[in-house]
Amino acid sequence: MNRMLTANICLIAAGSLGISTFAWAGDAHDSVHIEPLVNDTITTLMDEHRIPGMAVALSVDGQHYYFNYGIANQEEEVPVTAETLFELGSVSKVFTAALAAYADASGELSLTDPASHYLPALEGSAFDDISLLELGTYTAGGLPLQFPNDVQSEEDMLDYYRQWTPEHAPGTHRLYSNPSIGLFGYLTALGLGEPYDTLMEEHLFSALGLEHSYLQVPKEEQPNYAYGYSKEDEPIRVNPGVLDAQAYGLKSNAADVLTFIEANMDDSVLDETLREALETTRMGYFSMGDMTQGLGWERYAYPVSLEQLRAGNSLEMVLEANAAERLQPPLPASQDIWFNKTGSTNGFGAYLAFVPSKRLGIVMLANRNYPIQARINAAHHILTALADGH
Repeated sequence: MNRMLTANICLIAAGSLGISTFAWAGDAHDSVHIEPLVNDTITTLMDEHRIPGMAVALSVDGQHYYFNYGIANQEEEVPVTAETLFELGSVSKVFTAALAAYADASGELSLTDPASHYLPALEGSAFDDISLLELGTYTAGGLPLQFPNDVQSEEDMLDYYRQWTPEHAPGTHRLYSNPSIGLFGYLTALGLGEPYDTLMEEHLFSALGLEHSYLQVPKEEQPNYAYGYSKEDEPIRVNPGVLDAQAYGLKSNAADVLTFIEANMDDSVLDETLREALETTRMGYFSMGDMTQGLGWERYAYPVSLEQLRAGNSLEMVLEANAAERLQPPLPASQDIWFNKTGSTNGFGAYLAFVPSKRLGIVMLANRNYPIQARINAAHHILTALADGH
């Protein structure tokens, strides 16, 4: 495969949430070892899974490293660059969670309130007994992974929620669900009194300095929007759907996503409300064995084995209702934790992980939906090697 390797290992000082000047990687953190580690891991991954293009970003001791590989648009032979936008899929959920936590920190809503409090159309339904927090942690009682096919409009959506009956008592089981966290984001926007897209731009993107993150990619950024590729190598992009923005609709580049991770690892430059919001997302609310569910983020005590990560991101954990232990009080947003989130659309695959106590974080964005276990293997290999070198 012609990799068109542009592993432009650009080192950026993380002196603020914004990007400072570029410099070639020097001896600030032994980039001589980082470059071959990442190149060997990622090129092998891409060859094994026929991934056309990838952008990888690393945060190591406050320094940022960017690696760009392959093709963003095979038909026009456009290479992946620092500006390439990828679909983040369910990584969007950590942003939805952050917005809801911001509303909570601002006093505009409470995560402990029943969901129906923010939407009169749901009064008298199961959502009288389901909290916003339970929606945001997939513990509402069995909302499915996806909406049924006949839910095609907002009216259909509301009818579905009104008629839905939980299979489990709220807060007793976790079932990963787009309709669950989608409603969480939808009610957050109602609580704040503005459109969801506007709120995300004002309270997260602008506040964190994310200048290339979009729910709807604007016309001027379309040339940077990669195509994803199906199993048959057909170019593909995400289709619109009910609550897609809240559950899986974000597009961004590796630098913006790494900036978001940095804000979670070092929140000292954030205002008090945003700092509290991001901390709320990193707290642990429900335990399922080695994995603890935060708001958006999933958590593991560090150090964490590859086997533990693979189990926590297994198909059984995604597709089945798993008994969950409510943690009261919630676990603090401590530093010695491996935080991660996967994201996929039909043509894209993403993985994020960071360990605040080690000052290590990784963003992996690809324009093919390849197996989650392979993403975890690669990220764990890279971060473990870097942690061992500290």
